[in-house]
Amino acid sequence: MSKRGYHHGNLRQALIDAALALIERQGPQGFTLSDAAKSAGVTPAAVYRHFAGRDDLIAEIARQGFEIFADLMDHAFNEGRPSALAAFEATGRAYLAFARKFPGHYMAMFESGISLNANPDLARSAERARHVFTRSAEALSQHIPAGKRPPASMFSAHIWALSHGVVELYTRGAPGARAPFPPEDILETGIGIYLRGLGLLPPDV
Repeated sequence: MSKRGYHHGNLRQALIDAALALIERQGPQGFTLSDAAKSAGVTPAAVYRHFAGRDDLIAEIARQGFEIFADLMDHAFNEGRPSALAAFEATGRAYLAFARKFPGHYMAMFESGISLNANPDLARSAERARHVFTRSAEALSQHIPAGKRPPASMFSAHIWALSHGVVELYTRGAPGARAPFPPEDILETGIGIYLRGLGLLPPDV
């Protein structure tokens, strides 16, 4: 592949795309900045016009991933329609769908070791994704008097953790883990049991 150096049309995004492919094949720790430059068809020196180093490149991939992630979950939430429960469960399914469709972004976000506070843009994107979960949790608990409802930030964090666990065990292919049922069914059942235990669902739902 010829070196196109600084004349590359959109070098920044080309490096991101190259790194994403490397992450999907080799994991977020399995490549160097020089590997990404080679895959993008540029010299290693050209990379530093756009990224301070490998971690900076991975942080940008994670930032883009959180933006995609938040968009997907916001679309799934659909302003709480057709019901708060259906919308809440849809955000969980969107989590699984994101991990399947965007594995490179997912690994950069959750498996690279990059701090979500690595830079302000990444922190804002991660917070936007978290807010979608919190907003859907708030909608689900509106029928409970304010003084008695559990904090939405608490149970949305628990559901995030549950969703993440299902992804890691049954969608990302953890060694030796075979789902006894479809991951979506495991997640939906787990959400139902948890929400019922909090008193957010009547026994017959």
